[in-house]
Amino acid sequence: MMTDNTVKVPGHPSVWRSPAFMILLVAGAVMALGNKIYELALPLILYDLTRSSIVMSTMRGIEFLPNLLLAMFIGVLVDRVHKKRWSLTAIAVQIVILTGLYISVENGSKSVVLFYIAGFLLMTFGYAYSNARVAMVKHSLPASMLTSANASYNFVTTFVGIAGPLLSGILLMLPDIHVALLLTAIAFVFAFVILAFIKTDEEVKPRTAMPAGFWKELHAGWTELRTNRLLWCMTVAVVFLNSTSGMVDTTIIFFAKDVLNLDNAQLGIVFSAAGIGGLAGSILIGRLRRYLAVGQLITLSSLCVGLTSIIFYLTNSAYILALGLFLYGCFETISTVSIWTFRQETTPYQLIGRVSGITGSIFKLGMPFAIMASGWISEFISPRLVFLITLAGNLLIFIGCMASPLWRARGLRG
Repeated sequence: MMTDNTVKVPGHPSVWRSPAFMILLVAGAVMALGNKIYELALPLILYDLTRSSIVMSTMRGIEFLPNLLLAMFIGVLVDRVHKKRWSLTAIAVQIVILTGLYISVENGSKSVVLFYIAGFLLMTFGYAYSNARVAMVKHSLPASMLTSANASYNFVTTFVGIAGPLLSGILLMLPDIHVALLLTAIAFVFAFVILAFIKTDEEVKPRTAMPAGFWKELHAGWTELRTNRLLWCMTVAVVFLNSTSGMVDTTIIFFAKDVLNLDNAQLGIVFSAAGIGGLAGSILIGRLRRYLAVGQLITLSSLCVGLTSIIFYLTNSAYILALGLFLYGCFETISTVSIWTFRQETTPYQLIGRVSGITGSIFKLGMPFAIMASGWISEFISPRLVFLITLAGNLLIFIGCMASPLWRARGLRG
């Protein structure tokens, strides 16, 4: 079990006084920098190789398959294992994969299948790390500080991550654009070293002390989710929210390259607007939680995210696209932080890995199909049609949330 290193300050507790949280925060910030570079660079490398929105969307769809297929099993394992060692192993494996992919491309390999396999494995071990991080944050801080912790984590990682698209744009101007893969691997090495310094006294139960079997443990997590009515309603809403967001995230890159004809450097700069919007959302979320319940925030943010699709549909310049990405990043952050916080607040620590894993799988249920559909629509009709579809989808989600217990719940304010 992790040591609670939070320093108690009477009347004014602060996440910034927790050594464990600070290490998780710094390591997460470095991981965010590497992830931002990788997430933008990989589809652009594939675009340069194939000029196909279908290949790009297939890559994005494959990246979400680990969450869909493996997240619930990873969640059970996280509840069983030493979370620090698990996290370090997950980061180390990602370093090996990125380095191997870089070496393969450096030696002349242009296999799309290789990118698909690498993307699947990177997301698998990336989720393995993030699930354990959720559990470590949950145990390091009292429930009253989780909103502040998640907002602070999101703020810092988003702030650091702004440099990712900018750096990717610069790197992609060079002849060897796959250098971005090596840069991500180097960032992960730094994260590994930082996380190694976290002090824990976690107690891992031997297998004989475990509940009767893997499936019984998984069932306990499922029972916890199904008996929490509000968490279940939120989970269903997030399935559709993630599907529409995945369509936008995938289409916007192809739209910027193929319709607006932005070069890689311009694309990197424009996409940093989403990061700046994320910073604004991280600042606003604490204040909004004083007046609105978490379910109400999720409901309203679904509407606001949907309305940004109107800007994307109408845009004909990089400036308007940047405005839309700023607002999109802001509202997406408010929604994401609310979801993280609610799940942590309402789940017992001994079940957090399982519930996070199960909801992680369910959250991504529609994403691979929605993302791949957006690629086909962009290729054979128009990427602008994708934005209209996501607008209609988010309006329906908003109406559904308004009619659900999420909107009516009043007791979950910060």
